[in-house]
Amino acid sequence: MLPHRVMSFPLRGVTMSEESLGKPPAPDLPKYLREPLEKQSPERLETVATYAQELADWKRQQRQDELKQRRAEEEVDEEQLAELEDREVSTDPADYEDVPASGAYITVKETKPGYFYYYFQWRDGDTWKNEYITPVNPRD
Repeated sequence: MLPHRVMSFPLRGVTMSEESLGKPPAPDLPKYLREPLEKQSPERLETVATYAQELADWKRQQRQDELKQRRAEEEVDEEQLAELEDREVSTDPADYEDVPASGAYITVKETKPGYFYYYFQWRDGDTWKNEYITPVNPRD
């Protein structure tokens, strides 16, 4: 009887030694980032990983701070909200199809010189989204 042979096929672009060590698959990074990382020692990679996590946390906080600042600058005041309620215009995001229940606030946008409108505004990832509500000065 012939001995049992196990055939294995290395992963494309991965050498046998890398496969046997269980090298993790490369993330979707640009070559100019990935290749230098692959040349670093484990200690240096741990330092880079720590820095990358701290940098990501800092960037998230920057985004939150930007959102708070923008909201403070642009959000309509209580008087304007009361005026909308007097006009029977809903200020509840749930009454608008695409507006998220949290994070959206009402602001005034000038779409062209002299034309002001109320909009819901909110952050969606790296972009801002708006949903039209009503003109600031409706025609009688």
